[in-house]
Amino acid sequence: MAKTNPGNFFEDYRLGQRIDHAVPRTVSGGERALYHALYPARHALHSSDDFARACGLPASPIDDLAAFHVAFGKTVPDVSLNAVANLGYAEGRFRKPVFPGDTLRSTSEVIGLKQNSNGKSGVVYVRTEGLNQKGEVVLDYVRWVMVRKHDLNALAPETVIPDLAKVVPPDSLVIPEGLDFTRYDFTLAGEPHRMADYEVGEVIDHVDGVTVEEAEHMLATRLWQNTAKVHFDATNRADGKRLIYGGHVISLARALSFNGLANAQMIAGINAGAHANPCFAGDTVRAWTEVLDKAETSAPGVGAMRLRLVATKGGEVGALKGADGKYLADVLLDLDYWVLIPV
Repeated sequence: MAKTNPGNFFEDYRLGQRIDHAVPRTVSGGERALYHALYPARHALHSSDDFARACGLPASPIDDLAAFHVAFGKTVPDVSLNAVANLGYAEGRFRKPVFPGDTLRSTSEVIGLKQNSNGKSGVVYVRTEGLNQKGEVVLDYVRWVMVRKHDLNALAPETVIPDLAKVVPPDSLVIPEGLDFTRYDFTLAGEPHRMADYEVGEVIDHVDGVTVEEAEHMLATRLWQNTAKVHFDATNRADGKRLIYGGHVISLARALSFNGLANAQMIAGINAGAHANPCFAGDTVRAWTEVLDKAETSAPGVGAMRLRLVATKGGEVGALKGADGKYLADVLLDLDYWVLIPV
C-alpha cells in the first residue's frame, strides 16, 4: 500500500466535504522577525508591544497577513497541492489578533465545484477557518483554486458556484477587543494622516518597488509550510519557472503601502481578491491604492477604510483593466480589503 500522499485532484472533491488540515503550528516572535525580513513591513502596531498596549491591546500581535499565511499554508496539501493557480478570495474576516504563543490550525469546507471546458482541470471553492488553541476562529475566508484532474475520464460534477458577497458589510467587521486609537501616537506610527485625510476615489502611489528574488519567495513559502508543487518544482510548469505564491505578492504590496498608509494598522476584512497575472523571480513589484469607502466603528477612535490595493510590475498608477475588461498584463494583484485606521 502506498504511504505517500499525491494530493487531491479535482475529481476527488465533493460538495459539502469537510477537511481538517494537518500540522497545527505554534507561532512565536520568530514569525514576526522572518516576516519583517522577507517584506518591508513597518506598521507600528505589529512592531512594538508598547505601541500596541497604548492602542489597548495586551501586546503586539503578529502581522495579520502572517496569520493568514499560516492558516492558508495548512490547507495547501489538501486543497491546492495539484493547483494550476490560486484564483481569488472573498468574504474574509480577521476575527481575533494572533499573538506569539498561539497555536493555529485550519479546517475547510468545499462549497463549490466547476469543471473547466478543457476537461483537464476544474475550480474548487472552499471556505476556510483558522482556529487558535482555544478553538476560537481567528480568521475565515473563501478562496477558489484551479486544480488539475488526474483521471481525465472522470465524470464532471454538477456545477455549483457559491453566491459570494461582493463586500463584507462594515458593520460586520470584528474589532479586536480593547482596541482604542484615542491615544494614538502619529509620530511613532510614521505619518500624520488619519481617516478624515483620505477621500473616496483618491489614488495613492506607494512609490517604492521590490525586486523578487528566487531565494526569498521560496523561503517565504517554506516558512508558511505551503507545499504547492508550482512554487518549488521547476519541472511542474512547461516554462520551467517556479510560480511565486500569491500571498507573497499580497504581503509585498501591503508592506509597500506603508508609504502613504502607515496608519492603516490592521486588516479587518477581505472583500475580493484576484491574482491577475503570474509573478516570477526577477519581477519588480510596485503598488498603488484606491480609497473605495470609509465607515465608522464602535471602537473609540477607530475607523474602517475600504481600499483597493493593486500590485504591478511597473504599469501606470491607476491603470487596472483594458477596454476588453481584462486585467492589464503588468497587473499582478487586485485586492479589495478593509483596514482599521485612526479617525
